[in-house]
Amino acid sequence: MTAREEILGSIRTALKRAAGQPPVLEAAPLPAPTMRIPRSDRNLYVNLFVQSLEKLAGKAFVVRNNAAVVPALAELLANKNVVASNAPYLRECGITGLPQVHTGFMDRDELRVACAGADVGITSVDYALAATGSFVMIASPKEARLVSLLPPVHVAVVPCSRIVANLDELLSIVPRPADITSSMVLITGPSRTADIEQILVRGVHGPGEVYAVLVEES
Repeated sequence: MTAREEILGSIRTALKRAAGQPPVLEAAPLPAPTMRIPRSDRNLYVNLFVQSLEKLAGKAFVVRNNAAVVPALAELLANKNVVASNAPYLRECGITGLPQVHTGFMDRDELRVACAGADVGITSVDYALAATGSFVMIASPKEARLVSLLPPVHVAVVPCSRIVANLDELLSIVPRPADITSSMVLITGPSRTADIEQILVRGVHGPGEVYAVLVEES
């Protein structure tokens, strides 16, 4: 008997199995997943979102209603080449009516060219996460990913009603994102990376500046 056979024989003896007997796998059943959704005042989510975003070097503006969105962005968009997504909410806020804003793209190649040459990309969001200051973008013809990725500045116009507590609450609302979209992207602050010496650089893989306009009454 070889050493290998002796070792395997000892293992079979310990397991009370005969030679050639197939293994019996008896994995314990997994516990049901637990969703951790805070039971806090939803009115506090706006302040928590602002704090979370600004910790990541993003900036937020809180405005009263749709009519206040364009005035809040006037300085940021002045003399800029801007591309906007096809989200109906941006039209309701008056964004797409600005002369420097280009929107309505349905052809992907045209959209790519427009985004590559734009100074600012403006989108709405499907949801926002208060705990991390994240935008949740569900890809669709209304919200193309390129608008939030290619321009060096990303502005998201967010109805406060779309702010949820955290990722767990989001997944309780959208439990199977793949059933409705090709991708669901979470954008958390400006793009950043660091080399081996841990030197932080923003804007390498996406926008280096991120702004949120939070609309209290939409």
